[in-house]
Amino acid sequence: MTINRRKFLTSFGLATLATQLQPLIAQGQLSPQTILKPPRLQIGDTVGLIAPAGIVDPEDIAAAQRNFADLGLKVKLGKHILNRYGYLAGKDSDRAADLNAMFADRSVKAIIAMRGGWGCNRILPLLNYPRIRAHPKILIGYSDITSLLLAINARSRLITFHGPVATSTWNQFTVDYVKRILFAGEAVTMQNPPTQEVQISTIAPGKARGKLVGGNLSVLTAMVGSPYLPAWNQSILFIEEIGEDVYRVDRMLTQLKNAGILNRIAGLIFGQCTNCSLGDAPNFTLTQVLQDHILPLNIPAWYGSAIGHIKDKFTLPVGVQVEIDANTGIIQLLEPAVS
Repeated sequence: MTINRRKFLTSFGLATLATQLQPLIAQGQLSPQTILKPPRLQIGDTVGLIAPAGIVDPEDIAAAQRNFADLGLKVKLGKHILNRYGYLAGKDSDRAADLNAMFADRSVKAIIAMRGGWGCNRILPLLNYPRIRAHPKILIGYSDITSLLLAINARSRLITFHGPVATSTWNQFTVDYVKRILFAGEAVTMQNPPTQEVQISTIAPGKARGKLVGGNLSVLTAMVGSPYLPAWNQSILFIEEIGEDVYRVDRMLTQLKNAGILNRIAGLIFGQCTNCSLGDAPNFTLTQVLQDHILPLNIPAWYGSAIGHIKDKFTLPVGVQVEIDANTGIIQLLEPAVS
């Protein structure tokens, strides 16, 4: 009899997690299916900086330390944060060890990736998901960090956060959402800043509710078929991209469609496709590609949300319930994302 490999790996991972959490389950304190919210940040807390993907410059660390000091936070550096291994910030085992260590370190209250690039997919099998679940804390980043956000949400059942990395522009708009969501624990309403160059473009009107899931489109599609993705049923999918020709976006959306993901979601938010070109003629516009894929789904959808490789960024909690309005481009959290 043939066993579906993905189902086996997913079941095996959940079984291992359940075994290691059995003492808490037996005491009625925790179910392996319970979604955990990490504790909120407070002034004076220590955040851990790690480099799970691309190489980090010492100057960027110094700038990040200043930014977090302005937020009233202390900083602890990952042991291997300045390592180099080809185009990666150290060997897979070392980058994974830093992330595992930060989750186990009781003095660290949140973990922030220095930057994206490439490399997080390589360390997913090396993460200690039961340990992460046993020590829930904020993990934030975007771009290649999508791998970590989705895998930890799926395997550790922990809310994660698609937001700025340490090298992002920590301007007033971005910091405001970080403070309101991660410090104050507000169920915020997210709406684009009036100064944003890209305007909201409704693909299909309407409102929808569901679990917020997503990240960088190319990273997400590279994870399809692995045991590191969450369930998609009735979810609100958000995606963003940078530096891809429109035909490549078409190809990636086709992959999500053929994998049976798009027909399960309740709504779609395409953030911004920064520096995405039409490519060689003849071609489609990005709007035409999105309409081709999304309109047949009969779900609310829009393009242009403040998500992606841009200065003004939302902080999006992966795994929380939200309501979206595709007519106005508004995302409303229906619950706090932190405890």
